[in-house]
Amino acid sequence: MSIRAVADAVGVTPPSIYLHFADKSALLLAVCEEQFRAFGQYVESCCAHIDDPIEQLKARGRAYIQFGIEHPEAYRLMFMTPTSQMPRPDDAMSNASGFCHLRDNVVRAQETGAITEPDTELVATGLWAMVHGMTSLAICVPGFPEVGLDRMVEHVGATYCKGLMP
Repeated sequence: MSIRAVADAVGVTPPSIYLHFADKSALLLAVCEEQFRAFGQYVESCCAHIDDPIEQLKARGRAYIQFGIEHPEAYRLMFMTPTSQMPRPDDAMSNASGFCHLRDNVVRAQETGAITEPDTELVATGLWAMVHGMTSLAICVPGFPEVGLDRMVEHVGATYCKGLMP
């Protein structure tokens, strides 16, 4: 990405970009922050109406994957660009990314006895890794998975959740 390309895309001159952003890194950070905000809002809107904590976890995972599929470039920017090449918000992997909401969801499932594993961070990180892996593969590997993404998401999500239940 170049400042010139951004300026051309929005119909301004390259120097005018610097009236709003100190440099390219500041611009990328602002784009990343906006994408994290949109991502978090999308995921929460897809699962906020669900009371059962396990069903909410499943909906949260489906929403995560759906956002990535519908916004592959934003997803790549947020989660697949090395941090050495891309500035990220300080809270990118906590509040902004929705990880804190995932963690809270896991706590609710633990409190109701639906999840017996006591390590909240372990469960939340495992769930995150699972949906991130499926999303990344779906974006980067044409035709993945051959069994169909919806079927794969349901199978892997149900299997993982079963392993956490009493």
